[in-house]
Amino acid sequence: MKYFIYPAILLFLLSCETKTQDEIVSYQTFYEASNGTETATYPETIDFYIKLAKDFPEINIQTIGETDSGYPLHMVTYNPDGDFNFERLREKKAIILINNGIHPGESDGIDATMLLYRDLATKKLPHPKNTVLVTIPIYNIGGALNRNSNTRANQNGPKEYGFRGNALNYDLNRDFVKMDTKNAKTFSQIFHLVQPDVFVDNHVSNGADYQYTLTHLFTQHNKLGGKLGVYLEKEFKPQVEKSLEQKDWDITPYVNVFNRPPELGFSQFMDYPRYSTGYTALWNTLGLMVETHMLKPYKQRVEGTYEFMESVMDVVEKEYETIRKLRKQTFEENLVLDQYPFNWQLDTTQYSQLNFKGYEAEQLTSEVTGLERLKYDKDRPFTRETVYYNHYFPQDTVIVPAAYVIPQSWQSVMERLVPNEIEYFILEKDTSLLVESYHILDFDTRKNPYEGHYSHSNVQLKKNNLNINFQAGDYIVPTSQPGIRYLLETLEPQGPDSFFNWNFFDMILQQKEGFSPYVFEDIALDILKKDSTLRGNFLLKKELDEEFAKDWYAQLDWVYQRSKYREKAYMRYPVYRIPKGSRAEAILLE
Repeated sequence: MKYFIYPAILLFLLSCETKTQDEIVSYQTFYEASNGTETATYPETIDFYIKLAKDFPEINIQTIGETDSGYPLHMVTYNPDGDFNFERLREKKAIILINNGIHPGESDGIDATMLLYRDLATKKLPHPKNTVLVTIPIYNIGGALNRNSNTRANQNGPKEYGFRGNALNYDLNRDFVKMDTKNAKTFSQIFHLVQPDVFVDNHVSNGADYQYTLTHLFTQHNKLGGKLGVYLEKEFKPQVEKSLEQKDWDITPYVNVFNRPPELGFSQFMDYPRYSTGYTALWNTLGLMVETHMLKPYKQRVEGTYEFMESVMDVVEKEYETIRKLRKQTFEENLVLDQYPFNWQLDTTQYSQLNFKGYEAEQLTSEVTGLERLKYDKDRPFTRETVYYNHYFPQDTVIVPAAYVIPQSWQSVMERLVPNEIEYFILEKDTSLLVESYHILDFDTRKNPYEGHYSHSNVQLKKNNLNINFQAGDYIVPTSQPGIRYLLETLEPQGPDSFFNWNFFDMILQQKEGFSPYVFEDIALDILKKDSTLRGNFLLKKELDEEFAKDWYAQLDWVYQRSKYREKAYMRYPVYRIPKGSRAEAILLE
C-alpha cells in the first residue's frame, strides 16, 4: 500500500519545522553565538530566561531571597501545563531541581540548562507530561560576577568564566549545613518550597586524565539508605547510564583520584551534608552531580551536560510514580526511626569491575623539578577492568531521641533550623527535666582554616543522665518530623557535619573559671582526705604516669577537674536529648 502526503499537509509540516528552527535561532544563547567557546555572563543568563518567560507560558521566572553579592537568586520553572503552584504540582508530578554555577568557573550547566529550557519551550524536545523542571540559573552570583580567564589553570575553555569563591570567598558547596552565607539560606528556602524528587548539580572536575567527557556522582546509596537507596543504585542510575549509552555518550562514576592513574582502582566520593547532594539527601531527594572533565573542549562538555540532564528527565518521566511512592514511604519510615548511622567507612570487601576507558600513564623526569612526574599519553587509549568501590558501612550508631532541648541562648542553631522548616515549640514555663547530656571527652581540630572554620572531628563523648532546669522560652524540637535526618546530622556532635564540629559550640570548650594553686593546695588535700576512691586513683596515676608525677600543677588541676568547683558548663554539650519512653517525653510531648 502506498501512502501520499497531500501538499497542504506537507506545507503544514514544513511550516511547523521552520517555525521551531526560527524560534531556536531567535532564542540563541551566547554560548551558541560564540560557536561553543564562551559562556554567558550573569546578566545575559538572566535576560535570556526573562525573554523565555515573557514569550512562553510554560516558563516562569521569579526572584527569591538574597545572596552575599547583593543580588537575589532566581528560580526558573518549566511546566508545560503553565501551573506553578508547587503544592498542586507535587500531588501529580515529579519535580527536578537543577543547580548551576555553584562554582561559576564550572559553567557547563549554566549554558546547557539554557539550551534545555529553550528546546523544551520551542518543542524541539517533546513536552514531559509527568515532570516539572526548576533551575537556579546561577547560584554563586558573586563568583559569576568575578570573571577571569586564569584561575582554572587546567581547564579547556570557555574563554572567560567566574570564580569558585562567592562574594565572601566561601565555597558554597561546603556550606549547605553550616549556612554561613546568604546564598545557602536562600537555597534552603527554594529547596523547601520546591521539595524536589530529584536534584541535579552541574560541575566540572579533573583529578586524572581519561577518555570520558561525562562522569556522575550520585549520592552515596548506603547513606541514603533503605529501599530508596537500593532504587537509586539498582534502578535509577543504571537507567540514566543506559539512556546515555543509547545516545553514544560514554559515562563513568566520578573518578575520585588525584595525581595517580585511575585504573589502579578508585572509590565513590562520600557526599556529606555539607555538599549539595548530601544536604538534599537528608530529605530523601535522589541527588546527583554531573562532573564533566575539564580537559575536554568546552563545547563537548556543554553538549554532554545537556544530554545527561535530558536522560535524567526521560528516566524521571517514566519512573515518576515509583520515585514519588518510595520517597513518601521513606518519609513515613523515618518518623519512627530508632537508630541512626554515622561515620561512614569504605567497605573494601565489596566492589565492582568497570570497563574503564583511560589513557596509558607513565612516570617521567620532570623538566621543572627534576623529580618524577605523572604524564598521560592520549595516543595510547585503553579499555581495562578497574576496581570500583561504592559500598560504605557506618562505624557508629546513635539511639534516636524523642526530642532535643535547645536553650534559647543558642540562637545561632535556631537560625539554621528555622529556614529548614524544622518544627519546634517553646517551653511555656520553667521546667526541671531528667535528660541525656553529652560530655565532650576529646576531639581533633584542624590546624588550618577550612571554609571560615577550624572544624573539629573524631569527637569522643560520654553520655550522662542529668536533671536540668530549663527556662520558659527554651526550644523543644521533636525528632518525629520530615527533617529528622537533618536534626540528627546537625545536633549529634559526632556527626561529620554537626554544628559542634563546625565550631558553633566552641565557647563550652574554654574553661571560664580556675584556681590559684596556693589557695587550692589546702582544698585539694581536704578533698583527697575525704574521698578514698579519688585518692586511690590519684596515687595510681602518679605511679603510672611519670610526667604527671613531676608536674605539680597538673596534679592540682586533676583534683580540681573532679571536684565540685569545676564549672558545670565546661565541656558539657548544651543541646540535650529527651529519650523515647521517658518521663520527660511524657511531660513535653504527650
